[in-house]
Amino acid sequence: MKTLEFSNGDRMHAIGLGTWKAGGKELKNAIKEAVHAGYRHIDTAAIYGNEEVIGEALSEIFAEGRIFREDIFITSKLWNDSHAEGQVRPALEESLKKLNLDYLDLYLIHWPVAFRNGVGSPKTPEDYLTPEEAPIIETWRQMEMLKKHGLARHIGVSNFSEKKLSEIVSEATIKPEMNQVELHPLLQQNSLLEYCKSENILVTAYSPLGSGDRSRAMKGEDEPNMMEINSLSEIAKERNATVPQVLIAWHNHRGCAAIPKSTTKEHIISNFKAADVSLTDADLKKIAKLDRQFRYITGKFFEEPSKGYENLYDE
Repeated sequence: MKTLEFSNGDRMHAIGLGTWKAGGKELKNAIKEAVHAGYRHIDTAAIYGNEEVIGEALSEIFAEGRIFREDIFITSKLWNDSHAEGQVRPALEESLKKLNLDYLDLYLIHWPVAFRNGVGSPKTPEDYLTPEEAPIIETWRQMEMLKKHGLARHIGVSNFSEKKLSEIVSEATIKPEMNQVELHPLLQQNSLLEYCKSENILVTAYSPLGSGDRSRAMKGEDEPNMMEINSLSEIAKERNATVPQVLIAWHNHRGCAAIPKSTTKEHIISNFKAADVSLTDADLKKIAKLDRQFRYITGKFFEEPSKGYENLYDE
């Protein structure tokens, strides 16, 4: 298994288990199946509403005495309603309580948008805090304290553009160590990847398979299905692999981690085996031609120009 290495030598598996939209017994079983299949990297977030289930699964796994806390890399994320002064540490402590953990391996600012405390999904402009009311650099300074106090071994961001990331980097005492963003052959984000590499910021790809199980309300009309792209199917056939395995392997070839979500044992194992798929230069050139700046997660649902949030990705 390829790994991504942090500046202090800590390593994270390049293939992790995503858990967005998963919960209940189905997720609990999936966590156990994944860990027993070899996964050592699990991604969640406060807003997913599944930290307690993951915590139960992990506690039961650790109780077996064969796999220990230090063997598993756990990522969670700060929700948008806890950006203001004094709110970041309590939010992390709540996540730790639900996960039954003493620390997180990685804690991320989920979005570069701030809501009023207690707002899960904004309904009116009044649900937002402006960038002046909750400056992102002040939120970041609270993140830095979490690392200094050992509550999070590593800290970073999610859904941050190069512009927004560079603004934090220019003022940070501890630079973001990770940027988790939507990445796949239809949205390759080469400029952002180059910037992150130049600043020694690691990158994790979410929705690496296209997030086909999103709700209908989140989907656009006639959006592309990466499972049906001919060139990807051809590469998969030539490599004796599946299209999802090719997509995951592509991220690993680029030096990125990927967190495909699945709750079925067959797909969990198949995704993990993408670590054994080797792509050729010719394969990578074919995939490079697929880039079309297409986003499955547009971010439009959080744009509120009257509160200073528009063009979330600065595109």
